[in-house]
Amino acid sequence: MAARRRLAPMRMIDLAPEYAALCGELEAAALEVMRGGNYVLGPNVEAFEKEAAAWLGTRHAVGVASGTDALHLALLASGIRPGDEVVTTPLSFVATVQAIVHTGATVRFADVDPVTYNLDPDSVEAVLTAATRAIIPVHLFGLPCDLRRLADLAERHGLQLIEDCAQSIGAAVDGRRTGGFGTAGCFSFYPVKNLGAFGDGGLVSTNDDELNERLRTLRGHGGAGGTYTEAGFNSRLDEIQAALLRVKLPHLEAFNERRQLIADWYDEALDGLVLRRPARPPNLSHVFHHYTVVTEGRDELRAALADCGIDTAVYYATPLHRQPFLAAGGEPPDLPNADALAASWLSLPMHPGLGQEDVRRVATALQEARESAPAR
Repeated sequence: MAARRRLAPMRMIDLAPEYAALCGELEAAALEVMRGGNYVLGPNVEAFEKEAAAWLGTRHAVGVASGTDALHLALLASGIRPGDEVVTTPLSFVATVQAIVHTGATVRFADVDPVTYNLDPDSVEAVLTAATRAIIPVHLFGLPCDLRRLADLAERHGLQLIEDCAQSIGAAVDGRRTGGFGTAGCFSFYPVKNLGAFGDGGLVSTNDDELNERLRTLRGHGGAGGTYTEAGFNSRLDEIQAALLRVKLPHLEAFNERRQLIADWYDEALDGLVLRRPARPPNLSHVFHHYTVVTEGRDELRAALADCGIDTAVYYATPLHRQPFLAAGGEPPDLPNADALAASWLSLPMHPGLGQEDVRRVATALQEARESAPAR
């Protein structure tokens, strides 16, 4: 029997193809900043803020040092204080809850929808209390939450709606992009994001003029011109990162469309396997920061793919409501949908550099792993 041809390793996320496509523009932009000598809150930050706001469809966009800072400053600027409660999802990166904790507020978790993986509005409403002041929906893996229902819920209860858009830049609800539905939208430009910088960076979008001014005060140590009205922060988007993001922003829609095409290929190639593929509601535009399936025997399948040189990831295997620094005060809340997803989902390779043959390779490896697995 002929030995199987050894294929090159397939990365979960590969940034090299995107850089190769834009390297000339990127390097020229970086060099221009270095030669110009204006490195902090310079013309590129100002221009990028205007371009990002126009692209997102919001009145304002404020560049900050990271996606974590975007969440933290948006909460503070929205008036969240010690004693308040903020409702969010247990399935997110830890920064979502750390931003709440650093305001002094209390985290309250609601369960998720088992199909979309996003916050369930009914579960959110069930955990609201008299102390609740805000909701942070996380548009997980690039699929928008049910923003129509969540925005209505926030309005009826007088709550701030702070969108965590770290994974969803370009995603839309009925054609309207995430980041413009609530009080503020919070974006991360960590390098692996759909719009990634070459280091850390973040942005807050808003349609509120007062919130925009407050965010600019908070990011710059709490004041300007030598007069400081509060104890703010040093959280400024770097000028060179802004210049690089300005190069990449005009290409973002094409890169997102490429991700959607790759997701189509996955949907077709995985048809018939015992896998639950990502939900794609007709009114929601999914930008597939990750392509995540739900399956029995997740860990065995992951090991089989690794043997074939295919990298995968399990995100949030320990949901936030079970993290030690939050669960120390007592028993974690009962969130069965979140626990079930964390135990059974698997993210497959996803980046704009993938081709259809790469997707077929993943599907073939999954099929072979299924066929060789012992009966359950």
